[in-house]
Amino acid sequence: MNKLMKWIETKLVPPMAKIGAQRHLLAIRNGVVSTLSLILIGSFFLIFVNLPYKPWADALAPYSATIALPFRMTMGLMAIYATFVMGSDLAKSYHLDSTTGGILSLGTFFMLQMPVNVLTPKKAPLGFVLPMTNLGAAGMFTGIVSMIFAVEVYRFFSVHKITIKMPDQVPPAVARSFEALIPGAVIIIVAWLVRDIAGFDVNSALLTLFKPITGILGNNLFGVLLPMFLIHFLWSFGIHGMSIVGSIVRPMWLIMLNANTDALTKGVSEAKLPYIAPEQFYQWTVTIGGAGATVVVALMFVTICKSKFLREVGGFSLIPGIFNINEPMIFGAPIILNPYLLLPFNIVPLVLSTISYFAVKFNLVNHFTTYQAWTLPAPIGGYLSAGNDWRVIVLIVINLIVAAIIYYPFVKAYDKKMVADEQAKANGTDDAADAATAAKA
Repeated sequence: MNKLMKWIETKLVPPMAKIGAQRHLLAIRNGVVSTLSLILIGSFFLIFVNLPYKPWADALAPYSATIALPFRMTMGLMAIYATFVMGSDLAKSYHLDSTTGGILSLGTFFMLQMPVNVLTPKKAPLGFVLPMTNLGAAGMFTGIVSMIFAVEVYRFFSVHKITIKMPDQVPPAVARSFEALIPGAVIIIVAWLVRDIAGFDVNSALLTLFKPITGILGNNLFGVLLPMFLIHFLWSFGIHGMSIVGSIVRPMWLIMLNANTDALTKGVSEAKLPYIAPEQFYQWTVTIGGAGATVVVALMFVTICKSKFLREVGGFSLIPGIFNINEPMIFGAPIILNPYLLLPFNIVPLVLSTISYFAVKFNLVNHFTTYQAWTLPAPIGGYLSAGNDWRVIVLIVINLIVAAIIYYPFVKAYDKKMVADEQAKANGTDDAADAATAAKA
């Protein structure tokens, strides 16, 4: 075990840490996370108009499209918001002007969309409009490509000083605009040639490319288990698994959630929504109380452990764990590199994912359709995210019980070890005190 730990610390952790700090992945993560507040706000309106009470639904039916508009203008446009933030963040990491990086990324994104010339009704033609289909989660991959292309071109021209340099007396905002002229022109022209002249639909190509992966992650048991395995394996050695794995899979999770939501708004029944496992599937039924469902460990530490240290760790970890903040437990117990707790920490998410997968697959609980604040206690967040389905609360309770059963023997063994250590330390202290007293006499 010691050799394995040493190998992981010296060979595995350094490259994984580098991946987690990779600037493009960080930009993607920050861009996606920046949209979550808007998605949360929009989701409230979707829940409001889809409450499972028929008289309510009938009363709101004539106004449902209007009530759901904030949702369409938040989640329905999330690729726009994310693209700007991703470009801004990546440019900042290169010590370039962040606003220019965001604007160039957003301009590239829009250039890769194809406007539609709406000529009806004949008396009042709308002219060119931009369909919203690819401006939400379905456009996330295009936003990522736009961000990387735009900022890297901007960086190339800046590094080689191929820009228009204005005198120092010119206001900074004006100077930045002129500095972006040459790289901006190149970026826009290339995007125009690709989308409009060549007629290459980047968005459709990217969706086609990633569709098999999304299908595997969203509806295949192996694909459902894979992110959980990777995230918790990395966490086991002190690497923030979600920061690394989430940067890659979160855009796909958002596409899944958007597809479920879109299908729901079009009248598709809860039993026939397209995806089983968007991020909310894991958030509310698997990582209950944080990675590894460690809220049950905190509860065990408080209730069944005799070790003073573990009882204290459980005491200060339990309340944060209820709100899905489990760093106090992961670093306090600790779970990282702990031979007693590593195995259940990795097993529990796989078991809970399997249980939850079949529960959704066989329509024992609703599919997940809305984003809820991750700090909500799991029963509340899961109930709201799954279309106000009380059965999700039952599933969460079952999963917590299963997690507790798996953790129990490991926690008891760890408690026994910690109690022995505390007693040995206490005996050593007492012996030292007696020796000192004897010496004085």
